[in-house]
Amino acid sequence: MAIDYRKRTRIDYRKPAKIPAPAISLEKISGRAPGLVSLYKTAAVSLAKNHAGGRRAAVYLVLDRSGSMRRYYRDGSVQHLAEQVLALAANLDDDGVVPVFFFSTEIDGTAEISLDAYQGRINPLHDAMGHMGRTNYHVAMQAVIDHYQSSGARDPAFVVFQTDGSPTSRAAAEHVLCTAAKLPIFWQFIGFGDDEFRFLHKLDDLPVPDRRVVDNAGFFAAGPAPKTHPDAVLYDHLLQEFPLWLTAARAAGIVKDAG
Repeated sequence: MAIDYRKRTRIDYRKPAKIPAPAISLEKISGRAPGLVSLYKTAAVSLAKNHAGGRRAAVYLVLDRSGSMRRYYRDGSVQHLAEQVLALAANLDDDGVVPVFFFSTEIDGTAEISLDAYQGRINPLHDAMGHMGRTNYHVAMQAVIDHYQSSGARDPAFVVFQTDGSPTSRAAAEHVLCTAAKLPIFWQFIGFGDDEFRFLHKLDDLPVPDRRVVDNAGFFAAGPAPKTHPDAVLYDHLLQEFPLWLTAARAAGIVKDAG
């Protein structure tokens, strides 16, 4: 068979697309927080899968301290969520710190977890805060808004908001969420327990633009045993709506630079 040497293989000399780098490198995580390496890698995979790799965001964690939450502190579920969120934050924010807001009737306390101080940190903080009250989302949401606005952050905020039931004041929570839709803050609610979470489903589905300028919230239920929820599945749920919000918020001029 004759070979036609006139046909030449076309070589594409263009550089391959650069894979977006995480905010904090794996090398630094391995050195400062080796216990988070697996979670950090799993979060990176989920970020890439959900088209959010290389994004930058200030990450917050809000934790419910209403009376019914006691068992989730005792069994380590809340501590585990804090570690999952910190590992996610290491991909999104280069300061390696997550502000934590504990709430019930009011703000029970605020703290930080970091790559240098996260192991076994949640329960001592919780135990020192005393009485566990009712469930008022709006006070926690407003506290996060105030912190973010005073921080001078240039990146948008990604808030993981954990609860095990509906708020005492539904109208107040709905009002704050709709008002906050004009801000570069995304609220990702996560439900612990057997509750049907009808109100959180309602928040997630509030109409745009009738009630809010963009869809600024997501929700998923982690069930009665949240600590056993696979990390990869949790991250996929956490990140499912965040990239959609970034696109909508940028189009609306709410987010100036989505990273």
